[in-house]
Amino acid sequence: MMSALPTTGREWHLVARPHGWPTPEDFALREAAVPELGEGQILVRNLHFSVDPYMRGRMNDVKSYVPPFQLEKPMDGGAVGEVIASRADSLAVGDHVLHGLGWREFAVLDAERAVRADPELAPLTAYLGVLGMPGLTAYAGLLEVASFKEGDAVFVSGAAGAVGSQVGQIARLKGASRVIGSAGSDEKVKLLVEEYGFDAAFNYKNGPVAEQLKAAAPDGIDVYFDNVGGDHLEAAIGSLKVHGRATICGMISVYNATEPTPAPRNLALVIGKRLRLEGMLVADHAALQPQFVQEVSAWIRSGELKYRETKVAGIEHGVEAFLGLLRGENTGKMIVSLAD
Repeated sequence: MMSALPTTGREWHLVARPHGWPTPEDFALREAAVPELGEGQILVRNLHFSVDPYMRGRMNDVKSYVPPFQLEKPMDGGAVGEVIASRADSLAVGDHVLHGLGWREFAVLDAERAVRADPELAPLTAYLGVLGMPGLTAYAGLLEVASFKEGDAVFVSGAAGAVGSQVGQIARLKGASRVIGSAGSDEKVKLLVEEYGFDAAFNYKNGPVAEQLKAAAPDGIDVYFDNVGGDHLEAAIGSLKVHGRATICGMISVYNATEPTPAPRNLALVIGKRLRLEGMLVADHAALQPQFVQEVSAWIRSGELKYRETKVAGIEHGVEAFLGLLRGENTGKMIVSLAD
């Protein structure tokens, strides 16, 4: 006897636009009706959803590369779950999928907007991090945007996060001469060196970034992968060699700023050193997805590439997990787990 399908489910709504740091009062967890399935649609019981730094930008009412979250409406983001009803030929009940309607218990969407997630290849949560959007960001940002080549010395900021930890490991696996990372705690620094195989790492709270980077990379760097901006970008410009490249992926140091933040004061070095600083959005690199999943899942299975996840249990703790991510309380990918 098939159990009845859910008629309602909980979802997180944005109820106020944060000014500076978000607060719990900017969000509300609400019970909402689960829509009827249309032709070609599936109903997914979400098992895990992703909280990511880019979501902070979507809480502002500004024109950007992704539309802002709407007030009094559910937020969205990456999620993996199980199909529990289907009116589509391509996906059956029991299939697992990756899709874009996170922050809720149940999602109704067109089957073509979901990607099958194979739990045999890797654990389901991996599709939100190491094999998902953060992983592809690391892979494309290092190999395609920064034009990484064997023998390059690489510096990664936010190196213990979901993207940064993978950038450093891919660089190492692809033959970097030196991999340096920065992180916000001594525990994370230890993890970078001992578990992820970075050659050197430092805690940016222990002293000026430029000084610590020079000590870690006395001969300079060829590639900088920027997740932080601010003083990290300034330090990297100082340490980059002639024809160095920087992938500008994120600037978490300025996401909650209410006033404009100062640009690197040494930007003129870009001229003499002929540096290339290039911004990146992962959506531009979708064509790399099959190659990325094949290569990275093999590294995961062989144990050559390691990853960490920070899991917070229960949809009611979704906002808490997001705020913790902004404060750097995660190691690796921050995931909200709804699975029993």
